Amino acid sequence: MNIPSVPIVLSEFYEQEVEKARNDGLPGLRTQWIRGPVWAKTRDELRRDVINGKNPITGQPVMKEIVEKFTKPLTEEERQTGEIKRTRGPDTFTDTAENLHKMFLDKRYTDFLPIVLPTPERVADMLKGTSHDPDETVGKMSPTQTGTYFEDWTYTVRDVAVNAVMAGCRPEYFPLLLAVASTGKEAISVSDNSFVGALVINGTIRDEIGLNYKVGAMGPYAHANTTIGRAWSLMSINLGNGGKVGTTYMGVVGNPMNLINIVIAENEEESPWEPFSVRKGFRKGENVVSLFEGWGVLSAANWKAASWGAEMNYPRIIKEIFDQQGFLFGACAVLSPPIAQFVKNAGYETVEEFEKYLEPAPQFPMGKMAPPKAKPESGAQAKAAAKTEMPPMMGGYSNSAIIVTGGTNNNYYSVGGLRYGRSVKIDDWR
Repeated sequence: MNIPSVPIVLSEFYEQEVEKARNDGLPGLRTQWIRGPVWAKTRDELRRDVINGKNPITGQPVMKEIVEKFTKPLTEEERQTGEIKRTRGPDTFTDTAENLHKMFLDKRYTDFLPIVLPTPERVADMLKGTSHDPDETVGKMSPTQTGTYFEDWTYTVRDVAVNAVMAGCRPEYFPLLLAVASTGKEAISVSDNSFVGALVINGTIRDEIGLNYKVGAMGPYAHANTTIGRAWSLMSINLGNGGKVGTTYMGVVGNPMNLINIVIAENEEESPWEPFSVRKGFRKGENVVSLFEGWGVLSAANWKAASWGAEMNYPRIIKEIFDQQGFLFGACAVLSPPIAQFVKNAGYETVEEFEKYLEPAPQFPMGKMAPPKAKPESGAQAKAAAKTEMPPMMGGYSNSAIIVTGGTNNNYYSVGGLRYGRSVKIDDWR
């Protein structure tokens, strides 16, 4: 269009934006870097730190550089264009075990914990866990889920098997991992909010592969829970280009749950309600994995609404905690079976009845989200209302989830911001 322009970007995103410009064939793109963040600052602070401030990369005055970037002719280097050709690299590497472990660390193929080297023999053994062809395409993934800013990477059954081996999984876990991989949902988001992924697993597969859904259900106290959660993160790194600090990972403070994520097998046997998967339309006993994303969960005892006494009104307490949750991911309660039974005994025969009581939750940034208004009956009124009414955010007006897991030895539960995404049949990947 021959119209000069200069993008203004926070210097904290320098590595990310330079790589993006290079990948898009514009390695010489002129960009003005400023100190961030800019939101929540006063006008005087913005003028001091940004307008009259210095470029943190070059140390030069911001406005002086902006004028120069608009007026100076492009250098020969800035005129260069061209796409970077990327390849998958060799199929195998041959070296000593020590050197191979070092290579995986140096090239950031790991989560920095020791891995099981994915030898051809181990990968072949993992592939016995499915009837699908090793070269079948499973899905595609990117750190942004869209494939627009960072391109989608496509992967096969064999690629998933490699990461399953690295995480220490057993072949009997493999169909579950393929089901997760088929969604293309990354466990490690690029967002500077430091999101975490969560899996909820229902069906007979829980006992078949030894998932823990009793004492310590959300902790690293079962081989299946731990390695499945870790494999999801490794897939996000190696199959979805995620987790590279400064480029495809920008979490400001990070999230320790990214290591093994949150893996929950529901305690269906001790729950007073139907399993989560049944509430999503699947048959009872059917093997299903449901995916969530959000901030994570925290012991409910941490909230002021929680109280301790001889008699407890758990529905009211949970309601008050839900009302404190932010708008972005709604609210998810992970109840131990005794807490769930207390809630049922309080008159909530079904989860749906309890969720209806918990709404309207969560909150919008400027206050509580109002319940949906009654729709006008006539056509003209309906069209006018549709133009003015703000649509539901991030999952709609009903944005809560209730999961039952854990032991029966005490009345404990956790609550946090997790938004349900989708559920997938595991047995489709047998």
